[in-house]
Amino acid sequence: MKLIDSKKLENNQHELQFSIDAEALNAATEKAFKREAKKYSIPGFRKGKAPRHMIEKMYGDVFRSDAINDLFPEAYESAVAEAKIEPVAIDNVEDISEKDAADVTLKVLITVKPEVTLGDYKGLKAEKKANTVDEAEVEAEIKRMQERNARIITREGAAEDGDITKIDFEGFVDGVAFDGGKAEDFSLTLGSGQFIPGFEEQIVGHSAGEEFDVNVKFPEEYQAEELAGKDATFKVKLHEIQAKELPELDDEFAKDVSEHDTLDELKNNIRTGMQERAAKENELEVENSLVDQIVDGMTVNVPAAMIESRVDDMVRDFEYRLEQQGLKLQDYIKYMGNDMKKFREGFAEQAEKQVKTRLALEAVAIKEGIEATQEDFENEIKRIADAYKMEVEKVKTLIPELEVKKDLAVNKAIDFIKSHATVTEKAADKKDSDAK
Repeated sequence: MKLIDSKKLENNQHELQFSIDAEALNAATEKAFKREAKKYSIPGFRKGKAPRHMIEKMYGDVFRSDAINDLFPEAYESAVAEAKIEPVAIDNVEDISEKDAADVTLKVLITVKPEVTLGDYKGLKAEKKANTVDEAEVEAEIKRMQERNARIITREGAAEDGDITKIDFEGFVDGVAFDGGKAEDFSLTLGSGQFIPGFEEQIVGHSAGEEFDVNVKFPEEYQAEELAGKDATFKVKLHEIQAKELPELDDEFAKDVSEHDTLDELKNNIRTGMQERAAKENELEVENSLVDQIVDGMTVNVPAAMIESRVDDMVRDFEYRLEQQGLKLQDYIKYMGNDMKKFREGFAEQAEKQVKTRLALEAVAIKEGIEATQEDFENEIKRIADAYKMEVEKVKTLIPELEVKKDLAVNKAIDFIKSHATVTEKAADKKDSDAK
């Protein structure tokens, strides 16, 4: 690869011209011929047996084109490195080789990272909340633990709010059963809001063994358009009523659900954990406040390609989390009455903010000469390896060293900004001042 020209253009665009020499091109062309020849039919020859010049006579320089595609990634990366630019997207690739030239010359139009003009990033101010915990939060967590450890018992009598009922049901609109409106032995917790408004309330007061009608109206914005706004009747049979039997909140409870011997010790442990989480959250709020001030004060023209790339990442992450729950993204989008374009638009604002934040922190790191050391890199790789129970060397093959060091430099930039800021502790709310 030979870099011929590197030219900065307007609107975060850059033009590169580079050549691939004849020797490399010829070798790649022959390799492409051997790999692709079987795809072409030539009269008088079995597929894959026609000579190269015969295929090229009929189909043109197809193998040269394949060769250029094969050689492009490495040649492009070398040209980018030599030109010392940071691309975010390739906008266009053009073969500008002279006629009958032995080598190939390519002109590539690239969108690059934008230049950032920073405002103030030293001497900023932020308020930090006191790391207090409301006693009501501790009691609420104890209550949740009590609920998680409740026994489920079958009981007699009329169903009440909070009971777990087992029911059969079938729904009808205008006397006709509709798709998806029938189930047997369905477990429904009354008051959970799992069904459309009015359904669960009408089960309250009925006893096991009863059969009755539940009359409801589907919401106007219901996802199934054919049912939206319609009156419906559900034929319901109540098979069983179950209730939660909560354990006593005493020292025995603490021993059963934790490593602590007394309820007071358990509460103290919960309180300490909440205080530690509060401290982290409050520290993060300070960081966000300081970084937001820097983002608001900087000047930058963010390329649309950077925002779209970040949206791509966010959509992939969302899709992965859905798959962990056994759902497909397309099904989820359809269920929500959406389409992919609108779904992506929902991430755009957050994506833009994240891109600007990253650019701001990278700019601070560059201006202050903040870099990650090799020791920083090794420690981070070990941390990742330990977290995912992988070999260190395996992690190194999966994550580029340069990208890890950039991330670490950004983290150091945040520490630098905080160390040069004035952070005052915000006065505690009255309820916080009463917390023990």
